[in-house]
Amino acid sequence: MRMRGGRVPASEGQPPAEGKPPAGERPGRRSLPASGWVRGVVALLAGALPALAFPAPSLWWLAYVALVPWLLLIRSAGTTRRAALDGWIGGTGFVIAVHHWLMPSLHVFIVLLAALLGLLWAPWGVLVQRLLGGAPSALRAAAAVVAVPSGWLVIELVRSWEGLGGPWGLLGASQWEVAPALRVASVGGVWLVSLLVVAVNTALVLLTVARTGARTTGGVLLVVCALTVTFVWAWAPQPVPTGTARIAVVQPGVISGPGSVERRLARGEELTRTVAGRDVDLVVWGESSIGAGAWRDPETARRLAALSRETGADLLVNVDARQTNGSGRSGIFKSAVLVGPDGPTGDRYDKMRLVPFGEYIPARSLLGWATSVGKAAGEDRLRGDRQVVMTLPDGDERLRIGPLVCFESAFPDMSRRLTRDGAQVLVAQSATSTFQESWAPAQHASLGALRAAENGRPMVHATLTGISAVYGPRGERIGKPLGTEVSAAAVHDVPLARGTTLYGRFGDWAVYGALAALAALCAAEGLRVLRRRPAPGTPGRSARTAHGSPERPER
Repeated sequence: MRMRGGRVPASEGQPPAEGKPPAGERPGRRSLPASGWVRGVVALLAGALPALAFPAPSLWWLAYVALVPWLLLIRSAGTTRRAALDGWIGGTGFVIAVHHWLMPSLHVFIVLLAALLGLLWAPWGVLVQRLLGGAPSALRAAAAVVAVPSGWLVIELVRSWEGLGGPWGLLGASQWEVAPALRVASVGGVWLVSLLVVAVNTALVLLTVARTGARTTGGVLLVVCALTVTFVWAWAPQPVPTGTARIAVVQPGVISGPGSVERRLARGEELTRTVAGRDVDLVVWGESSIGAGAWRDPETARRLAALSRETGADLLVNVDARQTNGSGRSGIFKSAVLVGPDGPTGDRYDKMRLVPFGEYIPARSLLGWATSVGKAAGEDRLRGDRQVVMTLPDGDERLRIGPLVCFESAFPDMSRRLTRDGAQVLVAQSATSTFQESWAPAQHASLGALRAAENGRPMVHATLTGISAVYGPRGERIGKPLGTEVSAAAVHDVPLARGTTLYGRFGDWAVYGALAALAALCAAEGLRVLRRRPAPGTPGRSARTAHGSPERPER
């Protein structure tokens, strides 16, 4: 049917505009699932899928395809609002899945926190729909392969702020046992690994779209990613071996109930004595290995000094107690303390980055009720004000250690700072006994491989109850880890190294590149909008009446 004046309706004889549903099809109904509730459930599950790539399942290969269902769902959204909602719901599912082991501590509160953090993925959902929705052209596909991974990386950057829970569950961290990925981490940190993983997922989505140009772009991207990893493997500078240090890790195991503080200390002493005569340079105990009651007793320092003399090694213990730090502040600190044959050497590091709700409650005046819901901190711990590199007290300059406490091993910048300050061995003291039967111990232990590879320095991860593990300068595992069922001491010949990795030298350049890419995309979009807008004073296109004649201008 034709209208008078010879004009054909837009719905006849012309294909629908790119990215828009055909005439008569309702937005958001272009693909299954059609129901809003069903679609929401699918988004939640799709967002949760990448969690299986992390320990304990450690299906590392899944990370390269795990985002594909989520991306396909978002690109099918018929409206911007639906795309943002798919991003938000999927992000909520991701946060819950990666942090599900916090449920015994936070209970239903974790759902609220996950929903708040999930909002970070809402703009990403809009970005995905705009660049991958419909039948993207080759140009739009090229923009997608840069912007979609960059958008994901910015989300990881924002949620890495300590107040939002810290950088736990960064997608690149799922590749902790893959040697090529660890080599990539030495160039651009865990950030560059995340970027490549999301880029591969984006390329696979492009291979499913109809247009040949977009498929070609996806295929080219996969080849580029493969060539990049190959080039990094062959060319990236690696740490140069300089010898070994013999380090013992003491893991007392689960000790609870009345008198647990003293019994844990006694078990630590018992296990430490088993390494006597083995020419050990350092013995590392886990986080909170000495509690408030024991540390207030001067006899404890005497016992530790005697233990150092007996083993011929210095002890790095960890105190969770009310103390006074070097600046005169008094309160509960979590402190790494070095003890030599004559007692504490004076080297002490107070934990700087605290676990939200576990060690302090943000805005306690508003959220203090969380202590009655879960196992939130009844009293806020105090923070240290600087990082510390410790040197063995006997004047041996061969071994300088950089201590970290608990989830500080998740922060790439802290390990990098210690390395730049001269640390030869990174040492993380941890305690995950609250989450003993969950994925948390394995997730935490795996972070040591990333930090070691990023900085070209070995890392010792010592815990109270497992998993304790040691990694070499390339992120390779040294010896056998101590699992959560073990109460033992293990001695490791830890390879030392010198030299600077590219990540150690240039830092978070991958993050800055992602920010620059998104800024360029926004600028290009802004210019496109300006070009389409008519200049001031320029008459717009004349409207036509039903008879095809120009409408009479107003007088």
